[in-house]
Amino acid sequence: MSQGSPGDWAPLDPTPGPPAPPNPFVHELHLSRLQRVKFCLLGALLAPIRVLLAFIVLFLLWPFAWLQVAGLTEEQLQEPITGWRKTVCHHGVLGLSRLLFFLLGFLRIRVRGQRASRLQAPVLVAAPHSTFFDPIVLLPCDLPKVVSRAENLSVPVIGALLRFNQAILVSRHDPASRRRVVEEVRRRATSGGKWPQVLFFPEGTCSNKKALLKFKPGAFIAGVPVQPVLIRYPNSLDTTSWAWRGPGVLKVLWLTASQPCSIVDVEFLPVYRPSPEESRDPTLYANNVQRVMAQALGIPATECEFVESLPVIVVGRLKVALEPQLWELGKVLRKAGLSPGCVDAGTEPGRSRRISQEEFAKQLQLSDSQTVAGAFSYFQQLFAEEPKEQAKEQAKGPGRLLYKDGFSTILHLLLGSPRPAARTLHAELCQAGARQGLSLCEFQDFSLHHPLHGKLFSTYLRPSQTPPASSPGSTTALANGTVQTPKQKGD
Repeated sequence: MSQGSPGDWAPLDPTPGPPAPPNPFVHELHLSRLQRVKFCLLGALLAPIRVLLAFIVLFLLWPFAWLQVAGLTEEQLQEPITGWRKTVCHHGVLGLSRLLFFLLGFLRIRVRGQRASRLQAPVLVAAPHSTFFDPIVLLPCDLPKVVSRAENLSVPVIGALLRFNQAILVSRHDPASRRRVVEEVRRRATSGGKWPQVLFFPEGTCSNKKALLKFKPGAFIAGVPVQPVLIRYPNSLDTTSWAWRGPGVLKVLWLTASQPCSIVDVEFLPVYRPSPEESRDPTLYANNVQRVMAQALGIPATECEFVESLPVIVVGRLKVALEPQLWELGKVLRKAGLSPGCVDAGTEPGRSRRISQEEFAKQLQLSDSQTVAGAFSYFQQLFAEEPKEQAKEQAKGPGRLLYKDGFSTILHLLLGSPRPAARTLHAELCQAGARQGLSLCEFQDFSLHHPLHGKLFSTYLRPSQTPPASSPGSTTALANGTVQTPKQKGD
């Protein structure tokens, strides 16, 4: 089993059809020898000066941000700031922010289209969200309000800028926080122009600009008109993309600062006014706006998104991890020289036993603590449901059935599918038999012969399997419900 590279996808099924959307979670930066020499020289001369000056300007922003909210109570901050604070501090932050991006190499911001007024479109939605440089879109939008994580308040300078912006803050650790955010967004969006516009990045995370991720419904809950804003970086070399797999923060910052000139295109599309049905259904509203923006960008609109900090794609009714844990586990076992036929010498014939993490590492001859912890945790989760399933089987009699907890655990560990979606699929499969569990034959039929999900077990989990001649390589699943095969990458 060899882990495939998710960077290049080719169709598994030779049946003709539309081309497969590119993988939006991976950004591969290929530099020629001449480009490497160029970046080495500019990186040594230009980048340090630019980054240093940009950080100086970033800290100069702090006094203006602090002055706008200094002495104001929490009650006063619940209303938009006006008067001299607004005039002086707003223009100061706007000018210094433009200088900051100029120093980082963004010499030109080209604007197309006309920005709507706050009465015409209380909400702006910007995409694709591909980099931490995307806040540059705030400048031609006249610094609209944003939505940010509450944890960012503790970050020096950034926290002050969020207070200055009167940002809507959401905490990932407080379940009630999301409800409060929804209410605050609705309050500001329906204020009749009293509040400035609110800007969202509806994808919620960064991609590589080659496809739009699934839009989250937060920007569309109020049911008010929105104006789509497109962000493009039409540079000969894409140094700005900061995807799930690709160059890290420092490399993206350094390479971009080493470019002689970076250009940003910001395009305002016509205001999208929701239908009565879209106003009642934020998900439908979000999906339709996503399609409009994808069409204008000339890229696919996908169902790809992040779930629990991991990229997932959609196959049928299931969300599937881009790279299953099983692939990494297979690499670990192969490195240890183990095969499925290996036997634990300390186990009595016909019986199993539990071992500690230290013994687990010793038997696999692993030294890296992170690898050991990950693989050991995988097996712990794998067998965590076994006692529960055995108890249910004994209570129900001799017929061995696979219930929703065990079914969701199998799909979660093998495919990375979130448990709620797996439980829903289990309920649908059980409807035909009017039972609460699946028999062994029914599960085998699902995993081997199901017209869509069967491909996950036969190909997606076996990236070394030789597919049809039209698609050499290993397999992974794709958002449009087909299974795709990326080219092989050696271990």
